Amino acid sequence: MKYPDGRPVAVLRVEAKDQGVVLKHGDGPDQCDMLGARDVWVYESDGTYYMHYDGAGPKGWLCCLAVSTNLVEWRRKGPILDFGRPGEDDSASASYGVTYFDGKAWHMFYLGTPHASRAPDLVPSFPYLTMKAKGTSPTGPWTKQKDVIPFRTKPNTYYADTASPGHIIRQGDEYLMFFSASMKRTLGIARTKDLNGRWQIDPHPIVPPAEQIENASLYFEPANQTWFLFTNHIGLEGHEYTDAVWVYWTKDLNKWNAVDKAVVLDGRNCTWSRKCIGLPSVIKVGSRLAVFYDAPGGDSKSHMKRDVGLAWLELPLSPPKQ
Repeated sequence: MKYPDGRPVAVLRVEAKDQGVVLKHGDGPDQCDMLGARDVWVYESDGTYYMHYDGAGPKGWLCCLAVSTNLVEWRRKGPILDFGRPGEDDSASASYGVTYFDGKAWHMFYLGTPHASRAPDLVPSFPYLTMKAKGTSPTGPWTKQKDVIPFRTKPNTYYADTASPGHIIRQGDEYLMFFSASMKRTLGIARTKDLNGRWQIDPHPIVPPAEQIENASLYFEPANQTWFLFTNHIGLEGHEYTDAVWVYWTKDLNKWNAVDKAVVLDGRNCTWSRKCIGLPSVIKVGSRLAVFYDAPGGDSKSHMKRDVGLAWLELPLSPPKQ
């Protein structure tokens, strides 16, 4: 694979085995996902699996909830967030809800934006901002914390246009969030000791912005003490679109090498979408790692009418041989 603008490629592969679509758009309550279901975040609590996904509805994109006990059959509950009031940072979309349970309370960091494309698609557009909500259970109900501003975009930085939420890892007495930054697209680390406070953003991203990646879901492999970061790669063919799930690996969360990466899922091993693969969310299930993603199917590269798919990796996970 080569790209017209020379952006870096991943030459190695850690191929997931695709199971196919597990949640089709269009069947959510009150038409909440009538135009698409995408951007998933999957988490588990007491044997039940919860999926946050962006439902593209008649008024725009909102974070929706689906619940499962087997990862394949999902019961849709509808939107768990609503749009902000006119002029608020989430007035056009309140989507992509990343959760963290601190042992007492549930925290959700979600993507807000005051801008979207024209109807009917209403695709969220820049700036992508990180906003906060809290809940008393894995299903919420979620209360927006408008007084909590984790961090924001900043002119003349690698996160000038996007500073949207990502996977949170606790390390000692500090929390690390692997957030999405652009433009160009990359991942950065934000740090805090208070989930209801401000976060400090590292001055440099974890890999160069030329990598063109966004959104993060991490897995730690105890067998070799290695962190694996799954992310969405942005390809270029006529226009930019999400073309693959990539994985990076390291033994130190604070040190990443752009060379250490591989393709996990693309048109070569996805059974139903040949061009476009959306962002990943991974979760350990027994001796396998489940990799959720979204895609429009066939040769489409559209933002719309996406469904949620599931692929698998066998554990323990090891970096591929160079």
